[in-house]
Amino acid sequence: MSPGEVELRLMEEALRLAEAALRLGEVPVGALVVSPRGEVVSRAHNMRETLRDPFAHAEALAIREASFRLGSWRLEGFTLYSTLEPCPMCAGLVLLSRLSRVVFGAFDPRMGAMGSLYQLHRDLRLNHRPEVVGGVMRERAEELISRFFRGLRARVRRT
Repeated sequence: MSPGEVELRLMEEALRLAEAALRLGEVPVGALVVSPRGEVVSRAHNMRETLRDPFAHAEALAIREASFRLGSWRLEGFTLYSTLEPCPMCAGLVLLSRLSRVVFGAFDPRMGAMGSLYQLHRDLRLNHRPEVVGGVMRERAEELISRFFRGLRARVRRT
């Protein structure tokens, strides 16, 4: 498989996780941490509502699980795949965990911290600057998020 095909396959898996989050009533975001050899080390989807935990973003859960499994908080050489551009908290975790690369689907103009609203990964004052690739399977990721918020607005109107 070419590097582009691998990226698409992994983003497809992240999108399946996002769909699982949607079925639970969570904002549909899925994330994976992938080793330099292309092995998925951890998988997660948003769980903020389910766990009643503001930290339970898909990216944070995937990074935490990868660190536990690997026995180290340092994830140098690893890639985070997320269906949504990381927020400031998750972008901070990317930097603190030393992930080498981030690949995401939909841009987030309201909270995105790796391309849209902020560009934490480009801040020269920080000691770590991962490669960031945005817009991979963007339309599918955006559609899932749009579907979630359409449903939320419809529920609010009925009450």
